[in-house]
Amino acid sequence: MLFRLAFALVSVTALLVDPIDAVSQDMLRNVDLNSAEMSTSEMTRAEVEALLKAGPQDAAGQRSADLQGKRLSHLDLSGLDFSSGNLRLVKLNRTSLKGARFDRAILNQAWLIDADLTGASLVKASLLGTQMQRARLGGADLSGARITADLSGASLIGAKLAGAMSADMRNQSMGLMRGVLKSADLKNADLSGANLSRADLEFAKLQNANLANCNLSHADLAGADLSDANLAGADFTATDLASALLPSAAALAGTRNLDKARNLNLARRPR
Repeated sequence: MLFRLAFALVSVTALLVDPIDAVSQDMLRNVDLNSAEMSTSEMTRAEVEALLKAGPQDAAGQRSADLQGKRLSHLDLSGLDFSSGNLRLVKLNRTSLKGARFDRAILNQAWLIDADLTGASLVKASLLGTQMQRARLGGADLSGARITADLSGASLIGAKLAGAMSADMRNQSMGLMRGVLKSADLKNADLSGANLSRADLEFAKLQNANLANCNLSHADLAGADLSDANLAGADFTATDLASALLPSAAALAGTRNLDKARNLNLARRPR
C-alpha cells in the first residue's frame, strides 16, 4: 500500500513538473530496485502456471489471468502465455520471459527493467507508462502494440513493431504520453507503418531498420543512426535530426516532408 501511494505521488509530481512528458519515465529516481518490492517474487513459476490455467475462458477458448500488482521479479517464466491478461503494475524486473506471449495483454505501468523478452510476442499489447529500461526484446513481436513505455537502452534487434503506436493523441488528460527509446538498439527492426510521432529516439541505433511509411513527425532523432534504413514514405515533419546519421540521398528521396524537419542542416551525411 505504501509503495502504491509513493508511486501515485511521484506520478502526480511528474505531471506538475513537466505535463508534456507526463509519463512514469522518471520513476527510477525515487525507487530502490534492490528492495524486496522490486526484486523478489511472491509466487513460484508453478503457482503462476496454475493461475494462468485457472483463468476465465473466452468464446475462442483463450484463458486470461489477473496478475495486477503481483511481484514476479527474478523468476523464470519463459514460454508462458499471458495473452489478454491483466498485468497492470506487475513487477517483472530481471525476469526471464523468453518466448512468452503477451498478445493483447495489459501491461500498463508494469515494471520490466532488465527483463529478458527475447522472441516474446506482445502483439497489440498495451504498454502505457511501462518501465522497460534495458529490456532485451531481440526478435520480439510488438506489432500493433500501444507503446508509451520507457525503453531506454533496450535491445530490439530484429524486433517487429509494424503498426505500433507511440504517442496517444486521443487521450491526453494527463499530458502527452510517448514512447521513449533513447539509445535503444533497433538494428534490423521492422517499424513499417508505425506511429512514432513525438517519440524520443535520441541516439537510437536504427541501422538497416524498416521505417517505411512510419510517422516520425515531431519525434526526436537527435544523434540517431539511420544508416541503410528504409525510409520510403516516412514523415519527417518537425522531426529533430540534429547530429543524426542519415542514409544515402537515394534513400532520402522517398521520404515525406524532410524539408520540414528540424536541424536538418546539423544532420550527418554518409561519406
